[in-house]
Amino acid sequence: MANKLDTAMWISRLFTVYCSALFVLPLLGLHEAASFYQRALLANALTSALRLHQRLPHFQLSRAFLAQALLEDSCHYLLYSLIFVNSYPVTMSIFPVLLFSLLHAATYTKKVLDARSSNSLPFLRNLLEKLNANQQNILKFIACNEIFLMPATVFMLFSGQGSLLQPFIYYRFLTLRYSSRRNPYCRTLFTELRIVVEHLIMKPSCPVFIRRLCLSGISFISRLAPTVA
Repeated sequence: MANKLDTAMWISRLFTVYCSALFVLPLLGLHEAASFYQRALLANALTSALRLHQRLPHFQLSRAFLAQALLEDSCHYLLYSLIFVNSYPVTMSIFPVLLFSLLHAATYTKKVLDARSSNSLPFLRNLLEKLNANQQNILKFIACNEIFLMPATVFMLFSGQGSLLQPFIYYRFLTLRYSSRRNPYCRTLFTELRIVVEHLIMKPSCPVFIRRLCLSGISFISRLAPTVA
């Protein structure tokens, strides 16, 4: 009761994890799985809106406020939820929502357990500690999902499962993630992927046309990358 906003976000994140899990593992049937997909994204949108309100409590209808809001990771994932909530369900798109909710819910769950007793529920504490120990790997996996969803939205467009605007709006989301002040993993993954691809195509066994194609692709993506202060 002393932290109503934090508690509301904790509950919405747990609900997001629940709905996401029932989409990934359709125990109640495929038809129900699609509805859980939407519920997970709507719950994530609610969480992101609450977090954005917590970060920027005084709303202003101005360009400066919008620019400040776009710097917040919560605004990025509010946009993310709106991009995919009415689209064809894509399993890849639910993993960032699921994993971010799981990480943040785990952090607050530990606070709740500490408030009760330092030794309460040792089995749950052990699970939370293991989750925290793998946080860096989880964040890298999320960043990898964010990157590869860009070509996935283009593929969905040509397969008739996506809208014309979706790739363009998602590109804007990806540039925001690339420029994120709090989460550098998207930039890090882009750099690591570039290094890996360049290493592979520079091998003598790599055909020349594939090397040229990859170098052209790297050059094109580099031109699209936003400038990071």
